[in-house]
Amino acid sequence: KDYPEGYRIFGEPLGTYRRLAVALGMAPDTPYREIRAEYERRLPNLIKPVVVTDAPCKENIVTGDDVDLRQFPAPMIHEGDGGRYIGTWHAVICRDPGRDWTNWGMYRLMIADARHLTGLCEPYTHQYDILKRVYAAQGKNMPVAIAIGMDPVCSMMSASRSFGRRNEVDLAGAVRQKPVEMVKCETNDLLVPAHTEIVLEGEMLLDKTVLEGPFGEYTGYRSDPRDLRYVYRINAITYRNNPILTMSCMGTPVTSDTVVRSMDYEIFLKRILKMNGIPFTDVHVPLDSATMMAIVGVKPTYRGIANQVGYAFAAAKMGVYKIIVVEDDVDVFNLPEVWHALSSKCHPVRGIRVYDEAIDPSGLNPFMSPEERKWHMGAKVVFDCTWPLEWEGNVPDRVSFKEMYPREIQEKVLKNWAKYGLD
Repeated sequence: KDYPEGYRIFGEPLGTYRRLAVALGMAPDTPYREIRAEYERRLPNLIKPVVVTDAPCKENIVTGDDVDLRQFPAPMIHEGDGGRYIGTWHAVICRDPGRDWTNWGMYRLMIADARHLTGLCEPYTHQYDILKRVYAAQGKNMPVAIAIGMDPVCSMMSASRSFGRRNEVDLAGAVRQKPVEMVKCETNDLLVPAHTEIVLEGEMLLDKTVLEGPFGEYTGYRSDPRDLRYVYRINAITYRNNPILTMSCMGTPVTSDTVVRSMDYEIFLKRILKMNGIPFTDVHVPLDSATMMAIVGVKPTYRGIANQVGYAFAAAKMGVYKIIVVEDDVDVFNLPEVWHALSSKCHPVRGIRVYDEAIDPSGLNPFMSPEERKWHMGAKVVFDCTWPLEWEGNVPDRVSFKEMYPREIQEKVLKNWAKYGLD
């Protein structure tokens, strides 16, 4: 409203599996498990970017006192938010020159005034690590570039949280299966994707803070208070003609963030299970859980396997707090099967294991106390939905369609389902 023609907002670029499939160059109706398998197949094949000198993001260039962040339609996303958020689906780009490592991270950004932004910069993030370890140690402000409206795969890699100290632009090349074209900023040496819609060039200030928040977050709650946060001073803006501002309407699932993070978490948790030698079938992080719960299918060949899963996940620096462990006869993607296993097989006392000294990397957890959130004090719980091995020969028989009827009967019924007048 009241913005010039051509100033647009695109909400939830990856808010559905269909959009995720299209971003990967796959058919829109590709089943999710096939999407994840293809994404996982591409990830190891890193492709370095290429640097260009002419780029669409340079069609308009504004510098110095002419900079005004309010020229873009940054929305007031939720009633009660602390301000207008221009950064909810973007990349904050910063570089560790000593390690030849450039980090892309998706850290929320609120407009403070015409030339200043503010937002979260939490201790467990790569952004905070580079700021403190490299720049604060030298007493220098940290150069940053904020890319808004990148191609969907570049945005995916910015939102990802499971790949350690690796250059997200190389990962984006792997997933795109071709290099990302990059161009140098006008006022610092950072590189940004050449086809980005809007680029904000600036620096994080060491000697200034302003009030930021509150903000409705991916957990579905506004759980962190308004507080003093780091400040970004913007020294230049470059943007395409008729720029598109991409955003995610954070809150109760599903959002682009939960679609991307759930897939990344599943891949990351599978790696943890493999590293610990735990026999498993698959891992599912349901979208409706806001990525705070995981379902793990295991092959219980020895006692205490659910407990082993719990210890392995408790040490992981990621925001999965409730883990449901089921046997390999349960499809972890079939939630009715999972809920039945949870309600019928998990003992209310012996089947629940609590790990109360786990790390909470986000600090946004609604079920933690304000003190726990402040100090990132976490906890995790495992619901063991496996039969005790000592029950062999005495395990109750499950009475279900796939267990209680001969294969030929099942196939006949399924084949004729529509003929029976059933949906």
